[in-house]
Amino acid sequence: MLSKKAKYALRALLVLAENYPGERLIAVAEIARAERISRKFLETILVELRDADILESRLGRGGGYRLARRPRDISFGEAIRAIDGPLAPLLCASRTQFKACADCRDVATCRIRWAMLKARDAIAGALEGCSLADALKDHGRIAAIHPSGARPRRKRPPPAPRRR
Repeated sequence: MLSKKAKYALRALLVLAENYPGERLIAVAEIARAERISRKFLETILVELRDADILESRLGRGGGYRLARRPRDISFGEAIRAIDGPLAPLLCASRTQFKACADCRDVATCRIRWAMLKARDAIAGALEGCSLADALKDHGRIAAIHPSGARPRRKRPPPAPRRR
């Protein structure tokens, strides 16, 4: 499950992507206000994204943050990994931080790991295939889709009263 911290990181990155290109740095307070995120919590998130080379920053008056690369070159997967770590549901299925489960008899034949690798590949494929630019471009179209995947139905007006 995506942590609140990673979700806030994505929201902050999308604010910065909306202001790309440009030399203007966006202040933490401006992002925090726009996204209704605690400034203190957002500062720690932005530092982690900077340390992962996703953001550039400058301290002091006129300081703030901006994307280190074009929005199309920053994927949701990269951002989530920078904050939450591996995308895999279990570390034994991680490509970047593999670690065998303590109770595993044989990693090579583990049927649970087999399923987790499939899940990891599907999740990573989707998140790596979605850049900040893609999210900005497709946001309006996707927002109209109901969480169940179906388009919301229009409410029909109540039937007119019958005349006797």
